[in-house]
Amino acid sequence: MLRVACLLLVTCLFTANASAAAIRIVAFGDSGTSGWLIPRDQAYPVLLQKRLRAKGYDVTVKNAGVPGDTAAGALKRFDMAIDPGTAICILNFGTNDLGSGASMKTVRARVTELVRSLRARQIEVLVVGLGKMDFADIAKANDALYVHWSLPRGKYRARDGAHFNAEGYGILVGRMLPQVEALIQRAGGAPR
Repeated sequence: MLRVACLLLVTCLFTANASAAAIRIVAFGDSGTSGWLIPRDQAYPVLLQKRLRAKGYDVTVKNAGVPGDTAAGALKRFDMAIDPGTAICILNFGTNDLGSGASMKTVRARVTELVRSLRARQIEVLVVGLGKMDFADIAKANDALYVHWSLPRGKYRARDGAHFNAEGYGILVGRMLPQVEALIQRAGGAPR
């Protein structure tokens, strides 16, 4: 009986330590992150977590996407979105800033501030560019990685023709997977 109790205790401790060791990733963005117009379980953060786990990575991917959010709004909700222990952040902002009248110069300054704030916390960053927003230089200047999302209109888009559907997100996740894996390795993670 004592032997069984000890075995259960060791198993519980091992399981708790294993989940505590998971690499925490936060997908921080707007409707493109939240999965606007599709079921939340088809948004890219869920698909990314599934793909990484299938490759043997012990990760959790939190969806901190808010439809309509801007980089200015992200600066205000930064501490709520980025949990303690976050190792990696995928940053996707700018479209709504431009849509609300901000200049590209202002958008770039806001994205730069977000990246610098994340890096100051020792969080690895993958910056996402979309359409005419190219933030590769911001990523490079801050020792972050960069990916540009671009898919043709049509079958990869949600019913509004602008946001991505599950198939589109699947393609984008495949394209960003090498950068995310590189960031996991920087954060000390490796596949099992």
